[in-house]
Amino acid sequence: MTVHPAAPSLDLLREQIAALLQEPATGHGLARTLRATAKEIEISRYHQASSRAWPNGRIDTTPDKVQIGGGAHRIDGFFNIDAVPPADLLWDIREGIPLHDASVQLMFSEHFLEHIDYPRSVKHYACEAHRVLADGGQLVTGAPDAAFLLRHYPANPELATEMVERWYSKRDCLGDINTFLDLINYTFRDQDDTLNYTPHLWAYDEEKLIQLFTEAGFRSVEPWDFDAAMANPKRQWGSVYVVAKK
Repeated sequence: MTVHPAAPSLDLLREQIAALLQEPATGHGLARTLRATAKEIEISRYHQASSRAWPNGRIDTTPDKVQIGGGAHRIDGFFNIDAVPPADLLWDIREGIPLHDASVQLMFSEHFLEHIDYPRSVKHYACEAHRVLADGGQLVTGAPDAAFLLRHYPANPELATEMVERWYSKRDCLGDINTFLDLINYTFRDQDDTLNYTPHLWAYDEEKLIQLFTEAGFRSVEPWDFDAAMANPKRQWGSVYVVAKK
């Protein structure tokens, strides 16, 4: 892929945000907004570079297996599309999936859907996934399971402790997770006041995922039997996975 320089206006805006964040007078609310804006600028810069290379929104290759938003978790044999490195293609999926119609046999994502806005971007993504999948193709999706948490609320201290250890042990905001309700907030609005973190914007359970992908045109949506060869074993606990078939 040809790498194009970022638009000068975005570079200038990024520099201005960095300067404002250093100002003592910048309050907490504005600082959070500025950090979120800086994150969106970073995503936009990568997306613009790729979209200049493929202005019609379709890349040249036609991978059979595609991973969306995989981050550092790579799956052998899958073409990984993500908004930020590392990825085979840097692309903002909220703007569409840059693949040809009916060209993909298997698409996979986990702990991605909750990070994009509902309903507009989420429903657009579901329809785009349906478009790029070939007849008989499958879309496997995993997300934090809101129903799992709500079933166990209020819960015994041992279960809450296990959740914290699994979900927050390496997070900057670990010290602020003190009650079971904090864990429920993880599913619905997970936040971490750092530049490289994207918050949760919507919560999902099996019923919601089935409704979402059925509405997008998939002929069937069913629970998915967890496969550690594809999915990240660290994310199995407390998550819901479905397979949508075209």
